Amino acid sequence: MRLHRLDITAFGPFGGTQSVDFDDLSAAGLFLLHGPTGAGKTSVLDAVCYALYGSVPGARQNGQGMTLRSDHADPATRTEVRLELTVAGRRLELTRQPPWERPKKGKRQGTTVDKAQSWLREYDAAAGAWKDLSRSHQEIGEEITQVLGMSREQFCQVVLLPQGDFARFLRADAEARGRLLGRLFDTQRFAAVEKRLADRRRATEAQVREGDTDLLADAHRMQQAAGGDLAPPQLAPGDPGLAEAVLGWAAVARSTAREQLTIAHCARAAAESAHAAAERDLDDVREVARLQRRFAEARERARKLEERADAHRADRERMERGRKAEAVEPALDLRDEAETAHRRASADEARTRAALPADHADAGAASLAAAARKALEELGGLASARRAERKLADLLSERAELDSEERADEDVLQDAEGWLADWDTTRAGLQARVEAAQEAATRAEQLAVQREPTERRLRAARERDRLDRDIDEARADVLRLAERAGEARTHWLDLKEQRLNGIAAELAAELVDGRPCAVCGGTDHPAPARKDAGHVDREAEEGALTAFQRADEERAEAERRLGDLRRALAAASAEAGDTPTDRLAALAEEVERDYAHARRGASDLHPAQEALLHAERERDRRAAARQEAAVRAATRNTRRDTLERERAALEEELTQARGEARSVAERAGQLELRAARLTEAAEAVRAADDTAQRLKDADARLADAAFRAGFDTPQAAAAALLDAAAHRDLQRRLDAWQSEESAVRAVLAEPETAAAAQRPSADVVGAERAAEAAARRLQRTVSAWDEAERRSAALDRLSARAAASVRRLAPLREEYDRVARMAGLAAGTAADNERKMRLEAYVLAARLEQVAAAATVRLQRMSSGRYTLVHSDDRSGRGRSGLGLHVVDAWTGRERDTATLSGGETFFASLALALGLADVVTDEAGGVRLDTLFIDEGFGSLDDQTLDEVLDVLDALRERDRSVGIVSHVGDLRRRIHAQLEVVKDRSGSVVRQRTTA
Repeated sequence: MRLHRLDITAFGPFGGTQSVDFDDLSAAGLFLLHGPTGAGKTSVLDAVCYALYGSVPGARQNGQGMTLRSDHADPATRTEVRLELTVAGRRLELTRQPPWERPKKGKRQGTTVDKAQSWLREYDAAAGAWKDLSRSHQEIGEEITQVLGMSREQFCQVVLLPQGDFARFLRADAEARGRLLGRLFDTQRFAAVEKRLADRRRATEAQVREGDTDLLADAHRMQQAAGGDLAPPQLAPGDPGLAEAVLGWAAVARSTAREQLTIAHCARAAAESAHAAAERDLDDVREVARLQRRFAEARERARKLEERADAHRADRERMERGRKAEAVEPALDLRDEAETAHRRASADEARTRAALPADHADAGAASLAAAARKALEELGGLASARRAERKLADLLSERAELDSEERADEDVLQDAEGWLADWDTTRAGLQARVEAAQEAATRAEQLAVQREPTERRLRAARERDRLDRDIDEARADVLRLAERAGEARTHWLDLKEQRLNGIAAELAAELVDGRPCAVCGGTDHPAPARKDAGHVDREAEEGALTAFQRADEERAEAERRLGDLRRALAAASAEAGDTPTDRLAALAEEVERDYAHARRGASDLHPAQEALLHAERERDRRAAARQEAAVRAATRNTRRDTLERERAALEEELTQARGEARSVAERAGQLELRAARLTEAAEAVRAADDTAQRLKDADARLADAAFRAGFDTPQAAAAALLDAAAHRDLQRRLDAWQSEESAVRAVLAEPETAAAAQRPSADVVGAERAAEAAARRLQRTVSAWDEAERRSAALDRLSARAAASVRRLAPLREEYDRVARMAGLAAGTAADNERKMRLEAYVLAARLEQVAAAATVRLQRMSSGRYTLVHSDDRSGRGRSGLGLHVVDAWTGRERDTATLSGGETFFASLALALGLADVVTDEAGGVRLDTLFIDEGFGSLDDQTLDEVLDVLDALRERDRSVGIVSHVGDLRRRIHAQLEVVKDRSGSVVRQRTTA
């Protein structure tokens, strides 16, 4: 990787745009980046890192990006970093712009935030032009990480060598070294392996414990099933031998349960035999008692039959007479029907004769029928007159409708004539209304054009007045804050001068006997300076500086606000002019009032046009209605004459036809009623004659049937006749008597019943008590047998379940043992790991050994062959081993800790370690060639000879076109290194100056 050019704009301390030509600096192989403290030397390296990775190194990175912007930059200038470099044979250009809070465009107040932007371009040598690759932050980050083969942390350790970090690395303990090496060599996968093994160990241990818990739960269930007499093994989950102990205890419990089941089975068999014998005895006693009750009941039933013998004979005689009377029943029914029909016919004859005229009251059936035919003939002659009467009614109805239509048309004509008489006045008024609304609309449009500029000038005038007041206040704030900033700066400079005067006392406070002085390097301190009563320390000076910076920022903010207000006032004055605000307000109010009045008038345009259109349609409708009414009047006159002629003819015809009746229909109704009454009376007379003859014939047949059946009179036969209910009741009593008599004879004739009656009374209660006692004994033995069987079955089932659990847990126990041994070995806690070294520490120890070997090559040259760095895996105290680092002194032949090196020795030892680490990390990242390196600070602690040796080593890095940049403010290096990049600070921001000639 070789850097070519870096452009920085509004970044860090650089307020403007600064450019660094690395090609020119790298031509000398070794160049110096120097400048006073706080000028921005490190910010140049931050810009390189930010261009590559979108963030700055280490603690300077806060993830927000907005703080990267220079406080000295113009508000309209955006922060930007552009870097051109060559890596893996590709010439790339990276441009980064962090988020930017800028003023809103135009005359709008406030600020807005533009998002961060990135560009990646590649130079196409064949085309001789730059080609865009991506503008995505994520894609650019992935591309740079892949082509460099290093993360941001690795790049900052390999290319930007921070000597302070490696000085701490030399003095750090194993844990701190492990954290740094882990970030550089990405050994998180080995730590992940350790964590994965530990997680698997915990998971398998939990599974084993869970299985043991289930096994112990089964053991407790077996104890409950066995009755609680046997105690299970007193072991905890995870204890060795738990499975064997539980299985052995389960075998003993099963054997005991089977013995108890055999005993219960024998007891149950004996109880079943005794219970069967008792049940047989009880059945025999109950049977004897039943037969004895049966015989006694039969004797009682025979006695009751004897008592009811007379009633039974009477029922038989009545049944016999009823059967004889059944032969007479048809004649009785026929005579009753004939009598009922005759009474009905006689009543109908009397009713119909009562409705006849007096001259027909005693007429016979033939005379009544003849009179009915005569009335019907006369009714038939009135059919034509009835039709004429209906036609006359329709004619009169039509004439009445014509009169009603004539009155309606007269109303229409009168209304239309009255409305059309005022049409000209109505049309003129509506047209005037439309024209007035049109004029108001035109006026409203003209006022709308004037309204917006007037309101805009009024708003600008009010803003102008407000800004005048704000500017006076802002001007007073600027004067007050400027005075306070000057006082704060004077106070800070006074404190700084006092601290510089007493800096010797502050340095002397850090001296320790036997430790070299940071200024002169001596280990003896005979007369250190003392702090006086008014001594100013670093905290006081920094507090005063912070107060000054805060006051200066407030002053600058007040000046910026005053400038914003003045620009806003100029814009408002240009818009409002010199017209007073009250005059503009009055003018705007007058325009708004006229505009509202015009709008109200214009709003009537559409209603007025609609009203005119509606009036014209109404005029057309009324004119057409008047014409139609005149046509209908002429048609009605013709039709009225025709109807009058037809009415006269029909009335003459109807006068002859209706006679004395008021109408033909009334005359026809009278004839219809007379014919119907005569016809009904004739039929009633004939029916009465027929029913009288049938009644006479029925009386003769009834007398003959009663005599043949053996009855003296028909009335005697009717009295002996039984209805259905009486017959069923009598037959039921006879059948019941016969059935009961047969049943009693059958029972009394049974041999076993008669034999049982001769025996003593059966003792059923005693037999039942004996059977109940046997049943209770059987129930107890059956319950005991069921309990023993359930206990045995439950123990068999739980034992099989426990055995299955043991078989299932066996592979899991083996896996747990294997995983636990591997996890303990990787974590450094196993007994086999003698040095207690974790897996990640083991890998890092190998990397540290490579780094120590690579660093020793340069350290020996820097120290003239005196020092050698070696890796140590010995344990320190009670901690773990693997990341120890010692230095071997060739002058004494002894090995000692790196923390015992002096300040200068620590510098070149850490420099050698950083260069060695850079080589190893580069190989680890895929062998990417690093043509540009930076070394940050630390050269002030070297003497001239050591400085020469260190520079010789750095010169060796320039082999094969490699360049090294030294970041330092040591004055001697400016004389030794001719290619220089100087950073100069100023109140308006830092600038860079590049020099490449001696």
